[in-house]
Amino acid sequence: MAIPKRALLLSSAAFTFFSFRYAPQVALFPRSYFWNITTLFLLGIFAQLCWSVILYPLFLSPLRHLPQPPDAHVLLGHFRRIFKDPSGEPQRDWIDTVPNDGVLYYRWLFNEPRVLVTNPKALGEVLVQRSYDFVKPERLRNGLGRLLGVGILLAEGDEHKRQRKMLMPAFSFRHVKDLYPIFWSKAQEMTNGIAAAIKNSPDASSVVEIRDWASRATLDIIGVAGMGRDFDSLTNPANELNATYRQIFAGNRYAQLVQLLLSMLPHWLAVNLPLKRNDEIGNAVSTIKKVARDLIREKRTTFEKGGDIGTDILSVAMESGGFSDEDLVNQLMTFLAAGHETTASATIWAVYLLCKHPDVQTRLREEIRTELPALSNSNSQISSAEIDRLPYLNAVLQETMRIFPPVPLTLRETAKDTTIQGHFIPARTTIIICPWAINTSVHLWGADAREFNPERWLGSGRANTGGAESNYAITTFLHGPRSCIGKDFAKAEFACLVASLVGRFELEFEDQAYELKIQGGITAGPKGGLRVRIRGVGGSREEEEKAEVF
Repeated sequence: MAIPKRALLLSSAAFTFFSFRYAPQVALFPRSYFWNITTLFLLGIFAQLCWSVILYPLFLSPLRHLPQPPDAHVLLGHFRRIFKDPSGEPQRDWIDTVPNDGVLYYRWLFNEPRVLVTNPKALGEVLVQRSYDFVKPERLRNGLGRLLGVGILLAEGDEHKRQRKMLMPAFSFRHVKDLYPIFWSKAQEMTNGIAAAIKNSPDASSVVEIRDWASRATLDIIGVAGMGRDFDSLTNPANELNATYRQIFAGNRYAQLVQLLLSMLPHWLAVNLPLKRNDEIGNAVSTIKKVARDLIREKRTTFEKGGDIGTDILSVAMESGGFSDEDLVNQLMTFLAAGHETTASATIWAVYLLCKHPDVQTRLREEIRTELPALSNSNSQISSAEIDRLPYLNAVLQETMRIFPPVPLTLRETAKDTTIQGHFIPARTTIIICPWAINTSVHLWGADAREFNPERWLGSGRANTGGAESNYAITTFLHGPRSCIGKDFAKAEFACLVASLVGRFELEFEDQAYELKIQGGITAGPKGGLRVRIRGVGGSREEEEKAEVF
């Protein structure tokens, strides 16, 4: 347990006062209170660092007996590889190569302890059986809370239970089914925009940045379905909200390094340093909060006039009566950011995998164009039943989210002394849940765990399991009371976006020799985005057959 700096300073001052008065011979600087206090304080800091960085983690920590990955540095632990590799990549290797019974111990920068949860039983303890004993670390809540608001994502304990109960009607099974027309309409708007971009191309093809289109589409979807407002990002990509999110989600090595350095400082100091990144986030937060407050004010006006304010997330939250306006701002910040960036990331990964596996893309297009209405007709609509009856589409989507979960790694912290799989875990220990590692573990998925194979989701009883024996073999949306409240919402819009894209276009890498490099951030994605060459494939299969007859 670290001694607070204030306590060290006060003890240094007290020792100096009494030594000067009663035992001057033991004073380090008998003629200077200042230098005596300063030196004692610095010695105390040094001793504390030696204890927390070397002595305790290497020789005394109860965690040191747990299985550990090799090649740890005496001071930096396993941090060098963690910082160098994409988020979750080291854990993905360790989970399969280091023998363990559910937990692994590794050391972060300056040997700060990390416990990686590796098997279904351990995941069940952390995510379901004792989920509220494992909370979001304070520095994570402070960092993400600034950008995402302190909404349902970051709430803990009884407050989280209260918020989830009041928001659940907006994510009920029936309500999500009724949103499919919105999802499909925006998916069609996206593909119509792409079609317009390639219309005048000499070879009827064009290269587009798929991240840009996917992010704009999902931002519009969460706007309409979540807040009752169309942000029109697809028709106006320069709009303020879209530009704001593109700036703050543009992860790069500089941003990661700055974030690492800031995480070592007190939150109040970190956010007030004169750094460009701080200015960017500060301006972004102001813009997002302004949009959120405008939405709330409009809804309140409609409500007070006796109008129907709708069934979107904001309306449900307001009608519950359990949120103040500031609480509502926090909820909107959470759903605006998390609700569009994660699904955009999933869409990008789907496009990447379909470009890499053209045979899968061809088979998927065959199913979509056979079963869905005329995809080139922007006025066509679909129902949830039409999308849900496409088994190969479901298989491709499930396999995409298994291979590349949008959020590859998340953190918890033990709220008190506890155990996982019978192993003692001290309070305030950081617990790592790594969906990327779990989803691709050979122990849970077999020898082809890292291979993209939609076939594993086809056949009797496999549509939701992929053939895995445990529900915990997939942790893309986590499990239990803290699982993603918007899981069904996200999967539905993901299905519509991919179906519309693949039904209308052939997709291939701009560079046929493209090699994937992953860029981390709040979500993971291809480094530098994903540039894809797109060719239109005309109308539906049914339309083409009619044309041949006549």
